[in-house]
Amino acid sequence: MTLQNATFRHQNSALLAVKAHLAPLVVTSEEIDARLAGALTRLRLPTGLLQRVAGVISRRNWDDSGDGLTFDGAAALAAKDALAEANVDPKDVGLLINTSVTRKHLEPSVAVGIHHALGLPSSAMNFDITNACLGFVNGMTLASQMIDSGQIKYAVIVDGEDSNEIQANTINRLSQPGISRKDFVNEFASLTLGSGAAAAVLGPADAHPEGHRIMGGISRAGTEHHLLCVGDKDGMFTHTKELLAGGMALVVEAWKEAKDSWDWQKMDRYILHQVSDVHTDSIVKAAKLDRKKIPLTYPIFGNVGPASLPMTLALEVEKLVKGQRVLCMGVGSGINTAMTEILW
Repeated sequence: MTLQNATFRHQNSALLAVKAHLAPLVVTSEEIDARLAGALTRLRLPTGLLQRVAGVISRRNWDDSGDGLTFDGAAALAAKDALAEANVDPKDVGLLINTSVTRKHLEPSVAVGIHHALGLPSSAMNFDITNACLGFVNGMTLASQMIDSGQIKYAVIVDGEDSNEIQANTINRLSQPGISRKDFVNEFASLTLGSGAAAAVLGPADAHPEGHRIMGGISRAGTEHHLLCVGDKDGMFTHTKELLAGGMALVVEAWKEAKDSWDWQKMDRYILHQVSDVHTDSIVKAAKLDRKKIPLTYPIFGNVGPASLPMTLALEVEKLVKGQRVLCMGVGSGINTAMTEILW
């Protein structure tokens, strides 16, 4: 069987900067337990499940008073910080990709507002890529391919997520009479979600020896599982055990295939999409990773969707040194998985 583009290499793409913008309001899992006290008592469920089962102690939200920063505004701020650090003039950017799951409306794209906020030229293409929690990695891959081809010089990849509404809707629904334990379990993942934003600037490696080479990677799809996790602003409904099993099987399949082209067993960092203790433990076991090389942010930020991986990378940057190898790994609802190596 020919696997075509499942495994790929980049020739001249580099990560020049990656920045995170944190949401200001901390919401602890104890606060959520307090809001669900009636439901937990009625269903005879203990408190502390979010901490003990998922490992999520807190998550962050935007200030929804009307005067606070919005998810797309935060993505634009992260992008401005990344452009400044990369010393790239906005007028030289040829591509903006927004990868947010969150959106205020179906059209226009989220990207157009961020394009305007950054003052990008009209020649800069801009659009949204959404692929559950893999959007940011997919965005980097597409941008790298366009840089390799010479079509663009610089690209900005952004993501901003807002869990306020889904969090409130889930708590309200789980507090209603008639909700069963099965209902609670199916919506448990919604309570782990958090808000935040991140942005990265990519450019040609030959013009930026100080940059971090994006080497390439692998992607695999297991779309027979596309109904195991379905979410919108009202809630995220998940068949947790089946989703985890399908996701890990896909990770192992991709990992085994990658051995022919990539040596990823001894990386210096594994930057995972941040979900939970159970998810992290499963990936560590499936791929036989060194857990000490996996920085974790979900205990304090929760699952920030596609923003969680670049947020984690941005917070790890100061600990990385030239020559280290970093593997970005994610599994997204659908199911899809992707792994991309960056040479620091």
